[in-house]
Amino acid sequence: MSALIHHFVVHRLILNKEEKIEAIPRDNCLAVTPEIELLAHQINHSFNAKPGKGVGHFVDNAPSVDNEHKDNDEEKSGITDVSAFANELKNYMAEKKAAGDNVEDAFHRFSVSATNRLVKTLADTGTVETGFLIFCQYEYLATQYLMIALLNTRSHVEVTHSLDLSAREHLDLARMQLAVRFDLTQWEIQPEQQRYVSFIKGRMGRKVSDFFMQFVGCEELVDVKQQNKQLISTVDAYLASEALDPQEQHQHREEVKSYFKEKIDAGESLSVDELANRLPANEETNNNFSAFSQQMETPLEKEIQPDPAALKQLAKFSGQGGGVSISFERKLMGDRVFYDPATDTLTLRGLPPNLKDQLNRQSSMD
Repeated sequence: MSALIHHFVVHRLILNKEEKIEAIPRDNCLAVTPEIELLAHQINHSFNAKPGKGVGHFVDNAPSVDNEHKDNDEEKSGITDVSAFANELKNYMAEKKAAGDNVEDAFHRFSVSATNRLVKTLADTGTVETGFLIFCQYEYLATQYLMIALLNTRSHVEVTHSLDLSAREHLDLARMQLAVRFDLTQWEIQPEQQRYVSFIKGRMGRKVSDFFMQFVGCEELVDVKQQNKQLISTVDAYLASEALDPQEQHQHREEVKSYFKEKIDAGESLSVDELANRLPANEETNNNFSAFSQQMETPLEKEIQPDPAALKQLAKFSGQGGGVSISFERKLMGDRVFYDPATDTLTLRGLPPNLKDQLNRQSSMD
């Protein structure tokens, strides 16, 4: 990530002696050193690589609470003002413009206030989460971003120069599950698109990010996983409509994979129009992938956040159920793998040697 890091600060959430979440804030922002730039790059890369992210926007309206009894009602019901985080962020951005570049104190105050708000959200929802809460504001390709991530640590052992063993703790980026990124530029210029917040979603139906979204006052608008499935399905349908041979279809899917990887690494959205330029077009009918997608019953959106899991769908057919797990490369369909929808059977030609060996040994024992 060739990005300009503006501000970087880390606070800590711990479980105190009373078994309550407590914030330990850092006194000021960290100086932006090469080490901080590397860490910011690693956090952003880990975020981009996470599959199944959600996209959304700030909730416009806070809960309607009578002002005269607001404090009491909040204490009784646990209701929090969901617009408060957005208002604080907006105030910080206004202060940044007014003060120029010397706004580290303002960013620090915003981060401390947001950390305290997260502690309150954890208490309201009865959720226990500890770790290091990182706030990073950076600029990439003329776009301003704010990343907030809650990370835990993992122990590892180092060998010193004197060949002694030393136990160390490092931030466990591989297991990052709570992170949200705001496209501040889009929020300011095109808020009506409601796609300026992206966040990691829980796996296997576990909505571990719910309290995190309540903390920032965000609601999900787009199911990124479903959007990517629709995109891959549309690519398959388009390539089939162009009457290409299997090898040509494979080559074009590789081109789509390459485009996916570029956008994932850059943390950018896919453009259907850009993708159309990488796929074959019918010169006689002036039909290309973009036009084809608009003719579908449910047209693709022009901009789609790429899901890393979609890369596997481009490369392989896979599925499991009923004690059977099958996975094979798409290019083998019609060559070594044959599917008959009428009988719901899959025929494999040329089994993997290790599987064939197991089957032969089992046959000899029967």
